[in-house]
Amino acid sequence: MSLYCGIACRRKSFWSYRLLSTYVTKSRYLFELKEDDDACKKAQQTGAFYLFHSLAPLLQKSEHQYQAPQHSLLELERLLAKFGQDTQRIEDSVLIGCSEQHEAWFALDLGLNSSSSINASLQKPEMETELKGSFMELRKALFQLNTKDASLLSTAQALLHWHDGHQFCSRSGQPTKKNMAGSKRVCPSNKIIYYPQMAPVVITLVSDGTRCLLARQSSFPKGMYSALAGFCDIGESLEEAVRREVAEEVGLEVERLQYSASQHWPFPNSSLMIACHATVKSGQTEIQVNLRELEAAGWFSHDEVATALRRNNPYTQQQNGTFWLPPKLAIAHQLIKEWVEKPNCSTLPA
Repeated sequence: MSLYCGIACRRKSFWSYRLLSTYVTKSRYLFELKEDDDACKKAQQTGAFYLFHSLAPLLQKSEHQYQAPQHSLLELERLLAKFGQDTQRIEDSVLIGCSEQHEAWFALDLGLNSSSSINASLQKPEMETELKGSFMELRKALFQLNTKDASLLSTAQALLHWHDGHQFCSRSGQPTKKNMAGSKRVCPSNKIIYYPQMAPVVITLVSDGTRCLLARQSSFPKGMYSALAGFCDIGESLEEAVRREVAEEVGLEVERLQYSASQHWPFPNSSLMIACHATVKSGQTEIQVNLRELEAAGWFSHDEVATALRRNNPYTQQQNGTFWLPPKLAIAHQLIKEWVEKPNCSTLPA
């Protein structure tokens, strides 16, 4: 009996701990909303909505930053009614997270036509006037948002974009139907379930011990250099993808590599950026740039990169001969900063 009581007490203590864990309770709550349409619809009653128009989020300028305003369900219903829209359009929204107090957060695009809605897109200028904000391209505004809004809006844009492009079943050709949370789409004719996906991308900072290699594509803003990046091919491991990308883009062979971190990136489609450090073989550092992939690439010293990291406003204070690095929210910036602070961080064999 005493043994049984001991086990029971330990189990009770374990579950009490689980119940006290904010992360666990949030995860369980979000899982419930994704799996239970009724629970998700109920959460909309007290939830908050972020608005988009043709994948551009509604933003308001606040000093030197942008803020993403939230709207309640009641405010959203009044807005739709004012513009002659059916409140059924709210069913096109997608769940993007929740607060620690379990206030659910949703995103709704008012500029996309949906197979589940009979309403056409709302006109952008009229909406901006009414909402006292602007629908801005997320790529342009991302680095002037706080961390929370940047993460939520990136998730929202990726989900909205995926749903807009997956409204028909690839097997039957019939329209698919999203669940209330937008965590999946189902083909009613054959019950195939489609889930949002991310494409894996390796982003690698190559070094030779004292220098790091930075490159730029022609599509980059003027003067910006970053780490090498490329999509993983089918059948590749991450290690193989890193070695291949470095060989393809700059003609170097990786000797050692080390995983650093990962980040969701919504542009141009949803990607999982997997950041790594890599070193090349001693004496084999001559770069051969693949001009189909890159515009330029070069070795930069520790001092040069550290100086670039310290530049306060590279967008407006560029000078001839200087370069700048991706903004702080980008994982490339974190990867480069990590190398500056710990230049010998690549120590694991590939």
